[in-house]
Amino acid sequence: MTADGAGSPRTPAMTRHTVRVMAPSRRVVHLAFNDVKPSALEAATRVRALIERHAEFAGHIDVHYECDTEAIAKSDLICVVGGDGTLLAAARRLLGTGVPILGVNAGRVGFMAAFDPDAFEARAADLLEHAPLPLRTVRALSATVSDGDGGATPLEAINEMVITAGPPFRMISLEIAINGEPGPVVNGDGLIVSTPLGSTAYNVSAGGPIVAPDAPVTVITPIAAHSLAFRPIVLSEDDRVSIRVARGNDDGDIGTTLVADGQIHKRLHPGAEVVIEGPRRSVDFVMNPETTYLSTLMKKLHWAVQPAAQGRPPQPPER
Repeated sequence: MTADGAGSPRTPAMTRHTVRVMAPSRRVVHLAFNDVKPSALEAATRVRALIERHAEFAGHIDVHYECDTEAIAKSDLICVVGGDGTLLAAARRLLGTGVPILGVNAGRVGFMAAFDPDAFEARAADLLEHAPLPLRTVRALSATVSDGDGGATPLEAINEMVITAGPPFRMISLEIAINGEPGPVVNGDGLIVSTPLGSTAYNVSAGGPIVAPDAPVTVITPIAAHSLAFRPIVLSEDDRVSIRVARGNDDGDIGTTLVADGQIHKRLHPGAEVVIEGPRRSVDFVMNPETTYLSTLMKKLHWAVQPAAQGRPPQPPER
């Protein structure tokens, strides 16, 4: 997503098919933040004052727990203050509501947040009062977990779904099928299925590709596959991906697990199947018009930054 701070001028190639503009009005705005973190509380206090000055403040919501979805649906905007974890929780809550998220970073990297508190304050009047909002639509992963005894559990994820080996951390075997066609068997520590937004998270750490946020694709990346030939693959977001646990781990109450966005956990026993397919719900994020996806990669993830010599800071790539 976009980030705060100055970036290079936006070019057509960087913005094509990524922006939808929200119509101007005096906005009804909710505020969400993690109130157990002092940095988030401090930033949220500052953001709330700006909301009360420039818009109709509708109240505080806690996206980590059950909240009043009817009240949220009447909002024009949700300001989410925090790190990526808080933004992910908020995004799942707002799937399908049509209410956009404006992220203000109060975490460490804050890759998903378009603004820091200073950048938000500088643009608060435009963002909260009357100016059209530039929006980026993010489509979630939608999965059904069948546990083999007739039960089925639906799950959604904004970033990724990860099947992890779990204790006692023996190698597991996962059978993959794509659109009903049997595919490879992954022997290793697990598998990551990510959205374009999630491609910069666990996926990239495991050797997967960085994908443009508006690309209609799904990325599958193995975790420590016991094969030199098993490489990540990029599929259409419309493809049906099924993953069956042929061999898993079981260590009492823990073992092989499906993890959505690092926050939602579902145990997977041998024979369980995870099916990822449409229809997919979506959520809109407010973008910072002063930055680009490329500048955010370079600034926040240090993409393509040259190694630093001793005593010198990392250098950006030469032009």
